Amino acid sequence: MTAVKGLLLRLSALDADAATAVRVIAHFEALLGGGLDPVLLARSTAGLAGCAAGVELSDGRTARFAPAGAALHGVPEHVSGRVDLEPAGRVWLERPGVPGPFDELVLEWMAITARVLAGRPRQTRLPSAADPALVELVLSGREDASDRVRALRLLGLAPEVPLRVAAVAGGPGTDVGVEAVALLGRGSLQGTVRVARVGSVGAVLVQRPDGFRSGSAHTASPTAELRAVLRERLRDRGTVRDSAHAIRVGVGGGTDPLDARTSWEQACSALRFAGAGGPEEAVADHDELGPVALLADIPVERLRAQADVRMLAKLECGERGGQSGQGGELLDALAAFCRTGSLRQAAARLHLHHSSVAARLARVEEELGWRLRDPQDRFRAQLALYALRLAGEGGSNGEGDGG
Repeated sequence: MTAVKGLLLRLSALDADAATAVRVIAHFEALLGGGLDPVLLARSTAGLAGCAAGVELSDGRTARFAPAGAALHGVPEHVSGRVDLEPAGRVWLERPGVPGPFDELVLEWMAITARVLAGRPRQTRLPSAADPALVELVLSGREDASDRVRALRLLGLAPEVPLRVAAVAGGPGTDVGVEAVALLGRGSLQGTVRVARVGSVGAVLVQRPDGFRSGSAHTASPTAELRAVLRERLRDRGTVRDSAHAIRVGVGGGTDPLDARTSWEQACSALRFAGAGGPEEAVADHDELGPVALLADIPVERLRAQADVRMLAKLECGERGGQSGQGGELLDALAAFCRTGSLRQAAARLHLHHSSVAARLARVEEELGWRLRDPQDRFRAQLALYALRLAGEGGSNGEGDGG
């Protein structure tokens, strides 16, 4: 509970939407620590969400409550959102009309709380929302080292332990503050995690106590954990392109905390390589990119003028044959196949039958003249996909005022 209290003390430093998201998480954190009867979780959630809420547990117990706390009976007339529990059960909201902007986050945490209160082990921890001014100071290359050390300590980070920085971006119409808090609220990153909005990007500082190795700053990357979180959200939502609000993440390399600026720049650069697809595409790790990261140094105009990039761009927007609106699906199939080199593995990542993926790849080959079974053509396609993403980013790394 100490973490929750400390988190709430910093809400004034967050934008309003991110503050609301953190309050939602803190509400359920308080319930987790209070030993609430899982049936009464519905009453607490109804009051928080301002609409009727219900819970059905695996032992058969069911309850529905109105926002004012009165018990409701009978079958819900309109379920605006639900999350299934395992091995059985569900939680839901009954909001008239369309779901509210935070209903998805409320349902995620309601489900987490129901599982824990019903006796399942907890798998989620609360990230600490940080003061954006302190985070910007740590990421700055202009401030004195003594000021950065003080900022690190105020954030609860050790100046002598290496860290990594991640950059989080949401899709059109989403708030990056909410997306970053929701992403980290659902997942459990090992170590100390601090999150704040910096310009148009969510900045995440991850510090793990695994020390220095061979004289260089080394700390394990959170990439696998972040992809696991997005994979879980994808199972809940269904389609690849709409999953997790098209959230994208760039992960920087491990560095000395006093050189956090380097990891931040790498994270923002990696973010440009991240695509609005499955977890492997949506989370780009600067270390994994290797020499490919040098593509980010090429002027956007040159990337857009490259022949392969132009062809992919036309295919994406439906200008090259086929039906309008299917270009994104074709590129998703191409990206999955380039990454795995296997039709069946690509189909598994896209949650499609392998014959559907084969048909899409055949369309790509027909339109672009590539033979994707040829390693050289597949490598060429992968580079073109990266270049297309970089060109679409317009050269902006999203650092905003934090740069």
